[in-house]
Amino acid sequence: MYLTQSLHKALQQCPERTATVCDGRRHSYAEWVPRVARVAGALQGLGVAPGDRVGILALGSDRYLETIYGCWWRGAVINPVNIRWSPREIAYSLDDCGTRVLLVDRNFVHMVPRLGELSEALEEVIYLDDDAPADLTGYESWIADAPELDDQIASHQQLAAILYTGGTTGAPKGVMLSHRNLYSGTLGQMAAVQRSHHPVALYSSPLFHVAGMASVVQIAVRQGTHVILPGFDPAVVLDTIEREGVEETFLVPTMLRMLLDHPDFSRHDLSALKYLRYGASPMDEALLLRAMEVLPGAEFSQSYGMTELSPVISILSGWHHTAEGRRAGKLKSAGYPLPNAEVRIVDENDNDVPTGQVGEIIARGPMVMEGYWNKPEQTAEALRNGWMHTGDGGYMDEDGFIYVVDRIKDMIVTGGENVYSAEVENALLKMPEVAQCAVIGVPDERWGERVHAVVVTAPGQQLDEQRIDAHCRDLIAGYKCPKSIEFRDALPMSGAGKILKYELRKPFWEGRQRRVS
Repeated sequence: MYLTQSLHKALQQCPERTATVCDGRRHSYAEWVPRVARVAGALQGLGVAPGDRVGILALGSDRYLETIYGCWWRGAVINPVNIRWSPREIAYSLDDCGTRVLLVDRNFVHMVPRLGELSEALEEVIYLDDDAPADLTGYESWIADAPELDDQIASHQQLAAILYTGGTTGAPKGVMLSHRNLYSGTLGQMAAVQRSHHPVALYSSPLFHVAGMASVVQIAVRQGTHVILPGFDPAVVLDTIEREGVEETFLVPTMLRMLLDHPDFSRHDLSALKYLRYGASPMDEALLLRAMEVLPGAEFSQSYGMTELSPVISILSGWHHTAEGRRAGKLKSAGYPLPNAEVRIVDENDNDVPTGQVGEIIARGPMVMEGYWNKPEQTAEALRNGWMHTGDGGYMDEDGFIYVVDRIKDMIVTGGENVYSAEVENALLKMPEVAQCAVIGVPDERWGERVHAVVVTAPGQQLDEQRIDAHCRDLIAGYKCPKSIEFRDALPMSGAGKILKYELRKPFWEGRQRRVS
């Protein structure tokens, strides 16, 4: 299970097939794989040995993919840096895992001087774009004269990537993913959901996120064409799907909503789109039904997981999204465990809870991370008894389908009653006037905590607290309804499209030792 295996097979079986499309550049596999081998040779020239870490701070591009696979070809470990972080946070991640070489594009080159001041590990910087500053080596010149290095053929347990996560609640943790982890995650998904060979796939989500990296691996295994955009822009995504005949893509719900709301959506021919995967945050059922109606030729599937799971352990198949499948009543679930994943729902003592009862979701299988870099105590806590403890609260039905209720730490205890914010958010999202929302627990002198909602209204819509309260009381128990509401123009989001609830909670719990009552 070494991740460069798919490149050797593509060279043998479909060398003339287009491998990458980006910014006017197109490379066949016959052209692309030798470039990957030269990236590996160029890394060797910088003294990068097997097992060494290499960072990349950039928007998505074909060169980003070449860097990932060039690292693996060399036997090195990729450290894809979160582009939303401050220089201090980036420097922490570089130093934490000893990243000596960093590739950076024009969007983040301004950070290089500051990173040089903050990071003790950083020694070499390569510039990814064509307009290299005088003091930096440009990517194309860097690999032009480099030798095409022989593939190091990494062992299955060898580290492939360190992805930093959890930076919103303290020091970031470096999730260690091996070649086996990423390969097993891909094979598990392919076994669960049949997909065509040689797909044309679009990437508009961040490649520093595990979902982006796992998508790259899966499309490479299927010998497909990687169409890469630097980021998500609904107009550009629509144009690219039509122009390139894109057959599949991954979108978080926020992106999907922006796509459907774009004024030019109906003017584009999106008939090539066959598969649309979504995940990373809860999907509003009304949005999902709308998407399936306007994209009747696309098969929808949902995945559930996290960085530590390389990246998923369950999938809700396309059939369950059809009219017939929806009658089975599983659309609100996070799907069925992958063939190579074991999933349990347990209490605080790791005892299985009865079917239908909420507990913590834990998982075991070859996709589970190797651990957190240099954090043995946190690794031991997360991987207790050989099971990855997700920190997500959920339940399993009698058919084995998983239902995610919320992050356990996001549970609100008000007046002795447990309230799961996802249930309140689902009620709020049934209002057409609500574009986005987040529900958190905030301190309350009487109840300990109260249910607090942060709401973003849809364009041109207006709401008040009275209407929201009346709407929620028709759907959920009174104690679950928001006791306070604030309206915002936008919610804080991570690079992966997740709402940063920690940022919403911070002003309410400032100065307190605990963030729950």
